[in-house]
Amino acid sequence: MTVNELQTIAQRLTQKGLTISLAESCTGGLVSKLLTDLPGSSAYYKYGVVAYSNEAKVRLLGVKEETLAAYGAVSSETAAEMSQGIRSTGNSSIGIGITGIAGPDSDNTLKPVGLIYISLSADGFLDTREFRTSFVGDVRSSNRNFAADAALKMLAEYLNRLS
Repeated sequence: MTVNELQTIAQRLTQKGLTISLAESCTGGLVSKLLTDLPGSSAYYKYGVVAYSNEAKVRLLGVKEETLAAYGAVSSETAAEMSQGIRSTGNSSIGIGITGIAGPDSDNTLKPVGLIYISLSADGFLDTREFRTSFVGDVRSSNRNFAADAALKMLAEYLNRLS
């Protein structure tokens, strides 16, 4: 995502009086960093949590232990609960939850490196998507950057819907 695209997102959030909070796992705060790199981000950015462990997902975001047991931390169900939980915790208009396996190794499940789930929740709206990447080389950085970019594109798409 270019700086101009990020600035457009920031302008749209500000113009519409919307706020955003993020629950990041595999991206480790990268989306929060990108959004807050811009001057004036305090007008729309409210809250960010890097919830790497299952315990953090449960305690800080309200992800149900039953969800983690049934589907795992890397699942559409968990991503959706992360986005809804951070939206509630952050008292924000929009919540984004990101979970995935960045690599280079898997997480002791049968889920592959490069499996990523991103969810965006807003009032009366929930969009959760699955991505599967196949990077080589520095897969960890590639997957983290891909996930951050995909989350920001989902946010831009949502904001475009509101026009």
